[in-house]
Amino acid sequence: MIEPFLVVKILGFSALAFAVALFSTPLLTHFLYKYRLGKQIRSAENAPIFASMHAGKAGTPTMGGILIWGTVLMIAVVFSALAALAPDTVFAQLNFLTREQTYLPLGIMVVAAVIGLFDDLLGILKIGKNGGGLRMRERLLFYLAVAFIGAWWFYFKLDWSFIHVPFVGDFEIGLWYIPIFVFIITATAHSTNITDGLDGLAGGVAAIAFASYIVVAAALGKPELAVFCSVVVGALLAFLWFNINPARFFMGDTGAMALGVSLGVIAMLTNTMFFLPLFAFVMVMESLSVLVQLSSKKIRGGKKIFLSTPIHHHFEAIGWPETKVTMRFWIVSAIASFLGLALFVLEQSM
Repeated sequence: MIEPFLVVKILGFSALAFAVALFSTPLLTHFLYKYRLGKQIRSAENAPIFASMHAGKAGTPTMGGILIWGTVLMIAVVFSALAALAPDTVFAQLNFLTREQTYLPLGIMVVAAVIGLFDDLLGILKIGKNGGGLRMRERLLFYLAVAFIGAWWFYFKLDWSFIHVPFVGDFEIGLWYIPIFVFIITATAHSTNITDGLDGLAGGVAAIAFASYIVVAAALGKPELAVFCSVVVGALLAFLWFNINPARFFMGDTGAMALGVSLGVIAMLTNTMFFLPLFAFVMVMESLSVLVQLSSKKIRGGKKIFLSTPIHHHFEAIGWPETKVTMRFWIVSAIASFLGLALFVLEQSM
């Protein structure tokens, strides 16, 4: 049974993160609008359907993801410092920054955020091919680099070399743990990035996924990790307040990459990578739609299955309003997460 203090801590930190992010937003938006740090829309030549549907969003400030990871970092550092300064007070109990549970999710979130911020700036300044920013190949290399850092930490520092298969058990896989870890982190980061294509979509889906991991972490006896996830959820809800249609700003690669990498690390920390596709079902669906589309065009001589990918653009192209796509994808994500949590609880009870 989860202790009442932990429940209060989880809910309290989530509310605090929401308040901090909400009241920090005017400062961030003033900066983004003042310096015209707006998003560049893909050209009609490269993506005609996308360009026709989203031309009106050109110039909307990006890099709003700073609000999310910045809030998480600030709260974690402040309460860690307070605990160090006053170890015999309640601040020691409120501190959730620990080597075993939250150093890596937070650290790798910040590293990924900085890389994403660099990518956003390249896009704004139109540095690079196809309108600016990192190419997909370059972005994947960064994902792989960050993932290898995490894999090294898990395998050599935390001595993790096994995976858990639900309803079956644990399996020692030795060095194979490293490529599996790298795949999970890279796939989650990439999937989060391509999900960030409609107002409120990635933020809502990510909030549901991190909320699911609050339950998972608490149930597995990882209270600090549960609190970390709750802070992310609180910051995401504040971000969504301004990101729902019509968005005041976009998440940008700095937000999407930070969230995706951190989510993948949390899945590995809790040894629940087989539940991750349910907690992040929409993200998986988005990635698969792109793979299916590319495969179809290659195998069938350029013929497409979807009008546009990722799949949320397909539904836009057939006439669904952007808000309908977003909210229905939220619903799908929530139902899939409910199923994932039901299976997780069932396995824990066996």
